[in-house]
Amino acid sequence: MEYIEQPLQSEPVKAQILCCECGIVIEPNPANMCVGCLRSQVDITEGIPKQATLHFCRGCERYLQPPGEWVQCALESRELLSLCLKKLKGLNRVKLIDASFLWTEPHSKRIKLKLTVHGEVAGGAMLQQVFVVEYTIGHQMCDECHRTEAQDFWRASVQVRQKAENKKTFYYLEQLILKHKAHENTLGIKPIHGGLDFFYTTEGHARKMIDFLSAVLPCKSQHSKKLISHDIHSNVYNYKFTYAVDIVPVSKDSVVCLPKKFTQQLGGISPLCLIYRVTNSIHLIDPNSAQIAEVNSTNYWRNPFGAICNPKQLIEYIVMDIEPIMDKDRKYFPGQGAISHRHVLADIWVTKASEIGLDDSTIHTRTHLGHVLKPGDYVLGYNLEDTNVNDSNFDKLDRSVVPDVILVKKHYGDRSFRKRQRIWKLKRLAEGDTAFDPDANDFHEFLDDLEEDPDLRQNVNIFKDKTKQIPVDTFDNQDESGPQISLAEMLDDLVLDDVEMEETEN
Repeated sequence: MEYIEQPLQSEPVKAQILCCECGIVIEPNPANMCVGCLRSQVDITEGIPKQATLHFCRGCERYLQPPGEWVQCALESRELLSLCLKKLKGLNRVKLIDASFLWTEPHSKRIKLKLTVHGEVAGGAMLQQVFVVEYTIGHQMCDECHRTEAQDFWRASVQVRQKAENKKTFYYLEQLILKHKAHENTLGIKPIHGGLDFFYTTEGHARKMIDFLSAVLPCKSQHSKKLISHDIHSNVYNYKFTYAVDIVPVSKDSVVCLPKKFTQQLGGISPLCLIYRVTNSIHLIDPNSAQIAEVNSTNYWRNPFGAICNPKQLIEYIVMDIEPIMDKDRKYFPGQGAISHRHVLADIWVTKASEIGLDDSTIHTRTHLGHVLKPGDYVLGYNLEDTNVNDSNFDKLDRSVVPDVILVKKHYGDRSFRKRQRIWKLKRLAEGDTAFDPDANDFHEFLDDLEEDPDLRQNVNIFKDKTKQIPVDTFDNQDESGPQISLAEMLDDLVLDDVEMEETEN
């Protein structure tokens, strides 16, 4: 029996063709071209830019991520790689295989990126290509750094000044600005020359601030403008506007001497008056008659007057005896102005706290504080007899009508003790942005005024101080520790913590 030998099955032979361009033998593909000819004929990175610009802020060392976000990226980091890839338009038309940084000099302001992409060419053939994208670092200042460098970015500024020794008015103004949020449009607040400068991007915001200042304090303003640039083709002018605001140079608890003609306009009030409040007008009171008057901004600048005694000159006295004056014993005259019903006129005998026990040291005067003082109390006042006053209006007064002492307010003991008992605090415009030391005497005098004057507290936001514990019997000894602010008048300090809320499963 013969065996017929079957031929072995061989592997199929792959067909080969010639490249239609160069003629070399290649495997068939839809383009009938070799890889070299495909790369010379087709560029899959045609729509991808090979150069781009990255905006970098030299102030905070952050990169701009369009449209308006600034991100912190280290060199050759994943964050910077992601930012660079987002800058390339057309990268979504190919498949990104690999991306890496190429080394460049750190000071060259260049970043090079090596990319490997896959793309489909005509007929369905796949082609891989490697190319380099070069990024140029362009400097651009972010908004936060613009506010820091406000002198080069602002278009309008408001310069607030007060030519006075006592700065309580500025502390009051700061609280008014915070309460009414008048500083929302400011680029920055800069302390300079004993005042505050507010910077704005537009003139309209500066005018709005001027209107606010005129509404809360008696002041006057002047403005000027400086030409920055001028486009002769479109006739567009670019100006910087500066507004100078002068606040009246007097403060609460100061003694003033009014011109004689001006006293007649105020209902025949005495020339020597005490300022017991400064709001949108100056509130005056005559300690000898309890007559009151208000001077608005217009009347003040028509008849200006200065302070002859400031709170820094206050002297501590002890009340030896006090005798209220009845209404029938007061002197009235036709055309007299308004009389304060909140104050009680009284004859009072006081002695300097530093001269207690000496003979013939008792001084008699008249005061409007008969409703708060009693024998044994401490009171602060000005000693006009021993004070050198340099004022033309004061020199014209008859010395017989000038009292030896003008009492200002009741003294409630050691200020450091009141500070320790204080369980509230005030907000500030910004830490380090105020020209006045928070530990200065003027600031503590302002805090004392808030405790003693409920009407003044209505325009100020007072917050609880969580760093101090509130004792149970805090408000049981008000007569011993002085006036205090009740818990009902304090606001809770709002603190926003960046804590993610987690859902708990029941």
